[in-house]
Amino acid sequence: MSNKKSVQLKPTIQLLVAGASIVIGVAGCTQQPQKVQALSNASLKQTDLVNPGRAGADVQALVKLGPRVAGTPVMEKASAYLIQEYRKAGYMAEVQTFTYPKFEDLGSNLSLDGKTIAGIALNGSLAGKPTARLVAVPNVGNSADFASVDVKGAIAIVQRGEIRFLQKAENAAAAGAVGLVIVNTASDSLSGTLGGKTKIPVLGLSGDLGKPLIKRVQSQPLNVALNVNTRQRVVTGRNVIAHLKGVTRPSVLLGGHYDSVPGAPGANDNASGTAVVLEIARNLSTTPLARQSWFVAFDGEEDGLHGSRAFVSTAEPEFLQGLKGMLNFDMVGVNNKLLVGGTKSLTTLAQATDPGVSTFGGSGGSDHAPFAAADVPVLFFYRGQEPNYHSPNDKQVDSKLLDQTAGVGLDVVKRLLRFDSSSLGEGSQTRANFSVPFAAVTKIR
Repeated sequence: MSNKKSVQLKPTIQLLVAGASIVIGVAGCTQQPQKVQALSNASLKQTDLVNPGRAGADVQALVKLGPRVAGTPVMEKASAYLIQEYRKAGYMAEVQTFTYPKFEDLGSNLSLDGKTIAGIALNGSLAGKPTARLVAVPNVGNSADFASVDVKGAIAIVQRGEIRFLQKAENAAAAGAVGLVIVNTASDSLSGTLGGKTKIPVLGLSGDLGKPLIKRVQSQPLNVALNVNTRQRVVTGRNVIAHLKGVTRPSVLLGGHYDSVPGAPGANDNASGTAVVLEIARNLSTTPLARQSWFVAFDGEEDGLHGSRAFVSTAEPEFLQGLKGMLNFDMVGVNNKLLVGGTKSLTTLAQATDPGVSTFGGSGGSDHAPFAAADVPVLFFYRGQEPNYHSPNDKQVDSKLLDQTAGVGLDVVKRLLRFDSSSLGEGSQTRANFSVPFAAVTKIR
């Protein structure tokens, strides 16, 4: 933006490069970029990738590591793989570390008649193991619903719906219940976040297991043992950041999270988006556009967008204000239709790039959200839900869909950064300011 005052940026970032902890201004690079090729406006057409199928191989390499859960040793291996691949493409690779408290369910359930019914503790629930009678609460657990039954000293069971989980828990505790079970309206398991503190343990059950239990309790008394086995610990997340040497004030940032949920290999969610960003970076690396671009693999997305929040919270305002767009890729390896959401000007640009792209109303739930909250224009690439979402079966993607997404994303970058290529020759710097725009010690708020 014109007329912007020059502001000194914070000079260092705590980095972990290839597993070694150091504090430096900019990370080293094992390979220099190849000769920069001129890119004219006439070349802004549907892009043919240099190496089709390569993104699919990246997905499988990440899947083979196992579930990529934030704070586990697997993430060190996954980040090392990404660092290696970005360096091969000629980029500098950095790891931005950050910490946050993480809620963990260590195995929660409900026991009755000598049998154990597996459930999921709601995020934020107290741990607890009460044994008491089970009481079915009518409707959805409003205050009046709890007043119509006696749950004092009992474990309440109620249907999901209408009011927040936390409100149900608060109503149960106010009525004297020592625990709460919330049953999903759908047949599958129930997981979620309370969004506040509660005085009793809260367990989620699938509709398949919970609905028959509610009917049974309505007709006969039943004693049960509730086991909500949780803990909260501080974990260290690892954002992988890649850019060419000297590019500290980019015009565009492309990102996607590379962590997955426990038990899920995370092929589509979200090795797919991670691989697409990497593939776009490879294709840009020998063009002047690489000198206006940063690429980030975010960690901690599945626990609440912690990686992207850490990135945004530690970036200088001038860094964020200089971005023409943040392009986020999440779940782009399954389902034929490519969807985009976000800032109107960028969704329009994406549709002009490829008329086959459809828009949707998605505005949150992934790593573009913290950037949008900081007034950065965002574009979210997504292909919708699919049956293997957050399950152990999330093992495969369609490599052709990855290539298609990478091609569209690459063309969007070209159109977004349309410029006179003569202004950027080999060895030139973009917005010449060589300090890294992050605090020396990064932490999540």
